Amino acid sequence: MVTALKDSKFDSAFVAGGRYGLGSKDTQPEDILAVYENLWMDEPKKEFTLSIEDDVTGLSIKGSERPDVAQAGTVACKFWGLGADGTVGANKNSVKIIGDNTDKYVQAYFQYDSKKSGGVTISHLRFGDAPIKSSYYVKQADFVACHNAAYVNRYKMVEDVKPGGTFLLNCSWDMEQLEEKLPANIKRYIARNDIQFYTCDAVTIARELGLGGRTNTVLQAAFFKLANVMPVYDAAEYMKAAIKKTYSKKGKKIVYMNYQAVSAGIDNVHKVEVPAHWADAEEKLIHTAAEGRDKLHTDYINKVLKPTNAMDGDAIPVSVFMDTVNGMIPAGTAAYEKRSIAVEIPQWDASKCMQCNWCSYVCPHAVIRPFVLTEEEGEQYSGETVPLKDDMNKRFTVGISAKDCTGCGSCADVCPSRQKALKMVMAEETMEAVQQEYDFLFNEVSVKNIGIKADSVRGSQFRQPLLEFSGACPGCGETPYAKLVTQLFGDRMYVANATGCSSIWGCSAPSTPYTVNKEGKGPAWSNSLFEDNAEFGYGMAVAVKARRNQLKAAVERLAADAKFADAANAWIENMDDAKKAGTMGEALVELCKDYTVIEDAKFVIENADMLTKPSMWIFGGDGWAYDIGYGGLDHVLASGENVNVLVFDTEVYSNTGGQASKSTPTGAVAKFASGGKAIRKKDLAQIAMAYGYVYVAQVAMGANPAQTLKALREAENYDGPSLIIAYAPCINHGVKAGMNKAMLEMKRAVRSGYWNLLRYNPEMVAQKRNPLFIDSAPPTESYNEFIMGEVRYNSLQLRNPDRAEELFRRAEEMAAERYEKLVKQQKSFDEQ
Repeated sequence: MVTALKDSKFDSAFVAGGRYGLGSKDTQPEDILAVYENLWMDEPKKEFTLSIEDDVTGLSIKGSERPDVAQAGTVACKFWGLGADGTVGANKNSVKIIGDNTDKYVQAYFQYDSKKSGGVTISHLRFGDAPIKSSYYVKQADFVACHNAAYVNRYKMVEDVKPGGTFLLNCSWDMEQLEEKLPANIKRYIARNDIQFYTCDAVTIARELGLGGRTNTVLQAAFFKLANVMPVYDAAEYMKAAIKKTYSKKGKKIVYMNYQAVSAGIDNVHKVEVPAHWADAEEKLIHTAAEGRDKLHTDYINKVLKPTNAMDGDAIPVSVFMDTVNGMIPAGTAAYEKRSIAVEIPQWDASKCMQCNWCSYVCPHAVIRPFVLTEEEGEQYSGETVPLKDDMNKRFTVGISAKDCTGCGSCADVCPSRQKALKMVMAEETMEAVQQEYDFLFNEVSVKNIGIKADSVRGSQFRQPLLEFSGACPGCGETPYAKLVTQLFGDRMYVANATGCSSIWGCSAPSTPYTVNKEGKGPAWSNSLFEDNAEFGYGMAVAVKARRNQLKAAVERLAADAKFADAANAWIENMDDAKKAGTMGEALVELCKDYTVIEDAKFVIENADMLTKPSMWIFGGDGWAYDIGYGGLDHVLASGENVNVLVFDTEVYSNTGGQASKSTPTGAVAKFASGGKAIRKKDLAQIAMAYGYVYVAQVAMGANPAQTLKALREAENYDGPSLIIAYAPCINHGVKAGMNKAMLEMKRAVRSGYWNLLRYNPEMVAQKRNPLFIDSAPPTESYNEFIMGEVRYNSLQLRNPDRAEELFRRAEEMAAERYEKLVKQQKSFDEQ
């Protein structure tokens, strides 16, 4: 007998062909493909059993999807981790320990998805007594570890364990919870194949030790205890030696915490006595197909996104991609991933909330949002509500998309309420209920005009973010800026995005976090190369401008006709007004629909997307703007074209591992600057201001939220090129306080003089006013204390204190000179 899975590889369709009457010598490939597609599209993980006699395709060798061809004595291991939880680093360490301290041969492959930290990682390790030449991923494992409990419902992991092998699950579940939470397919496989099943609550251990989400050391020790590759206590000593070497530059406290984690990992592995009834476990959950906003969206989610995210992308038939053969990804697909990766999620206390909406403003993933409900909607809603401060006849609440949260804690950290209206709680205790509340708010609560202007921090957050649930790192400093731009201009945005972090969290196939509003309007986004993104965005702007001019010519011809005159002239007069162009355009289109026999009226209908004033944006990081793409950026700014450039300044090449860029400041440690960068940071703002006709701003959301909002609105409103440079704390900085403090880190950067807030608005010159606004005060906090809070600086102090002292002294002097230069410039403008 042969058992196959309905989402198995294509060659299983040959076996299936016999059962479905297609397994004859005359069977055509397209017939078998059709059978395969029908099987695959069914409910995942549903098994069917076929007789080998049904396979009459003439093959003499019985196939297997998972042949075990490893040499005797080879131990194969597979680890499923969460990006930035330390799993990959721990496994590299394990390979080194075993390779250096035993006679065994070692091999390691590391597999990643395209998300940033928080994505899935798979480590494939082999150890053996003979040379290992297996140039492929592990499919027959002696040991499999799942380091994130949410994965049990998403991936086929336990099926990779050989009969009699070991499966380790990182979870806090007792036996009763295992019965409730483990899927039936995992229970059946464990029971039927004599799998040795263990659990370890590494999350709780790491939190209690002060390691946060870094569970790697705990689980590495557990691996050595269970895998029997070498004596466990020998391994523990080697681990401690590696810990001392790796973390000594971060201080004795970090080293000691990891020592404790080694012992805890060995002592807290629990054997699960597998109940006999698991062998006959039946599924309790019914998997239903997702429903999108239209057929294309729905088909893409169910046929491409879901199987790809389940690591079954190789099994998708080519025919499925015909609807998106041009490479397009439907907007609003990230919302259907629901990764459930957060260990902790925010919990809102309505009685302590000030309704300031800061939590929503800073959330990197648009997970937490304010909602306004009518009294009727409030009665239907199961969560807490309070009267809206601005209208006591309406209700206010905060919704949290728990399954999209990464648990960074930024929202709770910035809450200005003394008693804190938000606190972080364990996710598994409340996730389902909180998500259901959010789903009601998003799907059932109507969009309302509540009279609160979007030009305030609070008011902007009542607008739907059109960048949501990205794959950015927890606590990311970049995405809050991009999200805010979409809230202000997203329904008419075009975005050209340089390759880098922002292109990865901006569109990691198979999903994109850029989405549409209830009217189906949202950003049009495209990614270009590192070196030519500015030119790419410039080309988009010129192309859209040409189309609008062509449309204008058609409308001008219509205006000569009395029946079109009023509507046509109204649009022409307001075509560059962001608020009026769309409204006037809609009226014109409705009129044209009655006269489709007229070519110009037909042209207006066919090009209705050009009626609204477009908002042209160019996104990228400092590696692009300061370095590789700088020549193009300078060309585009000099052109005078009406484009808006937003630079996410992390002061390092974040996406490729932390190499120094021309934005990296003096004294910072980075790749290619391991001894601390000796030269100063390029002053991109000063270079751009030298043109005199480029709007320039430097912003830091956490330091001054209102200034950030004002700069974005002024830049977009300016009829010419604009450059906004946004300070963005990054995981590569090694912020000691944690990325939940990213907004506080911005505030400290400004208060210490490390980063300056400014706006240069050329429009002020025509008004005989000073165009330069310095929005940050002289330093009030210690520059040195600020940089010592980041590993990129502190590590140099530990390794080479004399050089660190010299570079840090020079860096502080340069920061002071930079601010003094701004003050002098401002005075000189006053004198003019």
